[in-house]
Amino acid sequence: MAGQSDPHFSLFSAEEVEFMAEDEMIEIVPNMRMDPLNLLCGDFGPFLPQIATQVPLWLAVALKRRGKCTIRPPEWLSVEKLTEALEAERESPRVFQPLPFHYVEISRLLFDHARDDIPDIYMVRSLVEDIRNVRFHKIEINLEEIQGRAHAVKIKNLSAMEVNIVRPFVVRALQAFYKHDSPEMIDQSDTTANRRPQVADHVPRRVVRR
Repeated sequence: MAGQSDPHFSLFSAEEVEFMAEDEMIEIVPNMRMDPLNLLCGDFGPFLPQIATQVPLWLAVALKRRGKCTIRPPEWLSVEKLTEALEAERESPRVFQPLPFHYVEISRLLFDHARDDIPDIYMVRSLVEDIRNVRFHKIEINLEEIQGRAHAVKIKNLSAMEVNIVRPFVVRALQAFYKHDSPEMIDQSDTTANRRPQVADHVPRRVVRR
C-alpha cells in the first residue's frame, strides 16, 4: 500500500482507509435464499428471506447493489444518537466522544450505496458532517498544546480518518521538539555524518633483518 512506504510518516489515502473499513460487520435483511458463503475471512450465511444476518460491509454493499438485501444502519447512525453525540462533542471542547473507529467511512459507504435504507438521510448526513467539523476543531486545539511538550501526546477516541490526518504532523512535531531539547544529539549526528571512513594502509611493510 502506498501509505506503508514510510512507517514513520505513513499517510493512507481516503480510499485505503475506506478499504479497511469495509471489513466492519453490519446487519442485512436478505430477500433471497442462498447457501452459506465460505470465504477466507470467514463463513457467512445461510441467507434466508427476511431473516437478519451479520456480514462484512463490503459484502453487504455487493448484495445491495444486486438488489439481494436491504441494509440495517447501525444504531449510532440515527438522528437521535448523532444529535446526542454532537451535543456531547460541543459541550466538551477537549474530549472526544467514543464514536466507531470507522464512523466516517461507514457512513460514507452507506450514504453512497444504501441511502434508501437510512431514515432521515439528509438530517443524518448533516449531523455526521457537523460532528466531523467539531472534532476537527478540537484536534486543532489539542495539537496547539503539543508546543512545549515533547515527551508525550495523548488524544483519546480519534477515528481512523482523524488519526490518519494527525499522525504525520504529530510525529514531525515531536521529532522537532526532541532535537530542540537535545542539541547534543544533533551535534553527535552531524559529527557522525561528516566523519570520513579511515582507509587501511595496504602498502606491504619491509621486514628488517639483523
